[in-house]
Formats: sequence, structure tokens, C-alpha cells
Amino acid sequence: MTEFFAGMSVMAVELGASRLLAPYFSSSQIVWTIIIGTIMIAMALGNIWGGRSADKNPNPDKLYQRLMVAAIWIAAIPLLGKYIILAISGLLVLTVSNHFLVIAAFIACMVIFVYPLFLLGTVTPSLVKYTVDSLEDSGSTVGTLGAFNTIGSIIGTFLPTFVTIPAVGTAITFLIFSGVLLLLSLIYFISKKSGKKICALACVLFLLCSVFGHSDSFAFWETDLAYEGESIYNYLQVKETDSRVILSTNVLFGVQSVKMKEDGLTGMYYDYALAAPFLAGVMQKDSKSDVLILGMGTGTFATQCKNYFSDAFYIEGVEIDQKITDLAGEYFDLPDDVAVTTYDGRAYLQAVDKQYDVIMVDAYQDITIPFQMSSQEFFSEVKAHLKPNGVMVVNMNMKSDGEDSINAYLSDTIASVFDQVYTVDVTDNTNRELFASDNPQMLELMQEGTAVLTDSQLSQMMQTVADSMIKYEAGSRILTDDKAPVEVLGMRVIDEIIADEIGYFKDIFKENGIQGILQSM
Repeated sequence: MTEFFAGMSVMAVELGASRLLAPYFSSSQIVWTIIIGTIMIAMALGNIWGGRSADKNPNPDKLYQRLMVAAIWIAAIPLLGKYIILAISGLLVLTVSNHFLVIAAFIACMVIFVYPLFLLGTVTPSLVKYTVDSLEDSGSTVGTLGAFNTIGSIIGTFLPTFVTIPAVGTAITFLIFSGVLLLLSLIYFISKKSGKKICALACVLFLLCSVFGHSDSFAFWETDLAYEGESIYNYLQVKETDSRVILSTNVLFGVQSVKMKEDGLTGMYYDYALAAPFLAGVMQKDSKSDVLILGMGTGTFATQCKNYFSDAFYIEGVEIDQKITDLAGEYFDLPDDVAVTTYDGRAYLQAVDKQYDVIMVDAYQDITIPFQMSSQEFFSEVKAHLKPNGVMVVNMNMKSDGEDSINAYLSDTIASVFDQVYTVDVTDNTNRELFASDNPQMLELMQEGTAVLTDSQLSQMMQTVADSMIKYEAGSRILTDDKAPVEVLGMRVIDEIIADEIGYFKDIFKENGIQGILQSM
């Protein structure tokens, strides 16, 4: 039982760690690498120390005391973890200039998770010491312990992801598996009729953590959120202002979707993306055009298309997170005639034969593009689903230049598939829009289409897009299914953005100290 539940708790804490860190540092492959590496370090050190400790003092009381301490530490993570993360980030803002996200995530993971997992790492060598009576059955005994640990780990992998986190959130998930470890220790000490004081203290601390740490609020400084919760894929936050409703899937990084309370442009990249229908010549068509949005979010682009083009389009969206689609109907007034499929964008293309006039690619995993939707093979799939004069528009959310930037790799990859590629930088924003087609007359089609516009605001926006378009000259930096290091490339750009912001706060700190930083925030 001890091996089984210890293995289960290790995996549950690892998955909980990813959800605790994701709203602040993203859940990219880089962050997962930090989590897995840190936990393996802790477990390895626990194995070594646990074995030596058991050899010196083969008393099971010591092991179950360690399990009790680990249980209380894990129970305290929902209560204190987010404050520790922000405290570490705040200190690093003043001291670190490069690789902020990586360093902050690594230190936060070390501080919060190493000690309890170090203690859980002592379980297996301790139990081997207590249970092996002779060399004759040592192999079977160790094998049985390892099997129960592994079975527990398997269950601890599936339960948080598919049951507890979607149902009750990350905070309660930590408390559930902490309670399992605590109960295991209590059963041991009660059966021995010893350790009454430590058991009573542990129960009191667990109750305090449960009462004050059960909240699933990551953005604890926000007091007016319309919605805050979690899905299988994301931390989700809906915030309402006087003029708009905003969806964010991270506390610290950006806006994923927006709804204007009064019809009009958003002031964001969605406005620039509205050029895609004009480039595809939909204004010159007598019949309805087909639009597909990969990475639907809550439907900002679909809603804008409906607002400005009325019933000129059949619009379909693909969104992998059903919870986001639910929020689209509840808070963002997504039109009922916009069909949304809960699916991975690339898998959806492989499953349908339909062709579209416009395909918008706006799929992100937190702050990075999923690698399977950044490759030459993927964009070839998109091209196969476009009509002869069809246009693909891609939102690149990190405006960056340079030979090794993620945008350079994406643009080169797209240019290896499409004959015509144009880019436009979004004013006062980090986004860049890319338009791709095989139609050499797409600019002429846009000029003809926008010439008949009666909406002055949209006409002016399209003129801004037309004036800002730059024809992209293809290079040789190609992303493929075999090699697409989008996390590393994206992290470089994020590092540059954060470095600029950190420089701002460092200047404030030099002039006005900590008080100045608090006032500026």
C-alpha cells in the first residue's frame, strides 16, 4: 500500500506542478523538461539518502514521519505556491537579464517541489530494507514493491489529468493526494498506538491548508474576474471591462480572445486578419464563401467576420478545448450558426475533404505554436484544403526579426509551400500577420474588394494593411515534422520581450526602490 500510494502521489504532484506553473511560465516542452528534471533529481537524492538512512536506523517510524511531512508540504502548495512563484519572479526581475522564464521556472520548481519529492524518494529503499528477510526472496520482494509503485504511478498519471483537475481543480488535487499520504501515515501510527502528538499536529496543519488553500484562483490579485477555472488543457480566465470581454489562458501572458461590447474593430491582430477575405476575392463572388478557423478560441475572428460581412460566409471553427467553446457561448456571444468542432486542428484537416476560401491558423499552446502545426507538412495540408484562389492567414504572436527568429523559420517554411507570401506587423502589438496564397493577383483582388466598402472604419483598416504589406522573400530555414524546435525559438523571443520589460522595472527600482515597483504595478 505504501509503495502504491507513494508512486501515485509522485505522478499526481508532477502533473499538479505543471498546472501550478503553467499560468505563470506556460506549459511548453521547456517547462515540462524543468519539472521532470527537477523531480528526477529529487527522487534520485531521496533514493540515495533513504537507503543510507534505513541501513543506519531500520525503524519504519522514520519513513512514515517523512511521509507525514511530505503530505503537509504538498497540502501547503495550493496555499503558498503562487506567492512563492511571484516572490521568486519579483526578485529575479531585479537581478536577471536573460533567460528569465527558464531560470524563474527552475528555481520555483526547486523551492516548491524538491523537498516533498525527496522525501517520497526515500520510500522504496526504506521499504526494501524493512521487507527483505533473506537473499533467497530478495528479487521477488523488490520486484513486487517496484510493480506496486509503477501501478500507482500509472493511476496517478491518469487520475489528475482526466478526473480530479477538470472536476475540482489543481488546488483540490494537491489536497486529495496529500490526504492520501497523510491517511497512510495515520493508519500506520494508529496501528502501532504511537505518535499521537505528531499525528494531531499533522491533522491540524492539513485542515488549515485545506480551509485556506482550496481556492483555484491563480490570479489572486484580480478581484473582478467574470470567470476563473481550469480545463484539461488550460487555466482559463475571463475578465470584463467597460468596453470588452477578454479571455486569457495565462495569468502573465496576453489576450487569447476578445469580444467588443459595441460593434467595431478590436485594435488587435483580428482586424488585420480581416484582409484575408479580400485577398481571396470573396467580395467578387456571388455565392457564400467558406472560412475555417484553426484555433477558434471564443470566436473573435468569426464574430468580426459576421459583423463586417454579414451572411457572406459559412464559418467553421476547430478548438481543442471544449471548455473554451463553452465559454464562447456563455460570455462571448458566439453566433449560433458558427459550427465549432472539438478537435486538434491538424487532425481535423486530415479528417475532412472540404476546401475553403480562407483558412486562419491561430492555434497556440500557451505562448508557443504547437510543433505539429508549424511544419512544412502541416502547411501543405492547409494548402490542399484551400480553393484555387484561397488564402491562408497565420497569426504569429511574437513579432521578431533576425535569422534565427521563430518568425523567420515559420515564414521560410510557409514560403516553401506557397508562391505568394506577405507579412504585416500589427501596430503597437507583438503580433505579425502572414498571408499566403498561390494566386499572384491577390493584392489586386483586395484592392477591388475594398474599393466598394461603405464602412469607413474597416476601409481605413484595410488601407493600413495594404500599405504595410511586405512581400516575403523565401529562405532556407524549414520546420518539418521531424525537426521543429518551436519552443526553443519561441522562448528566445519571449526572453527578449521580458528583458525589455525587466529593464523598465530595473530603472524604477534604481530610482525609487521596491516602493516604486509596487506603485508601478
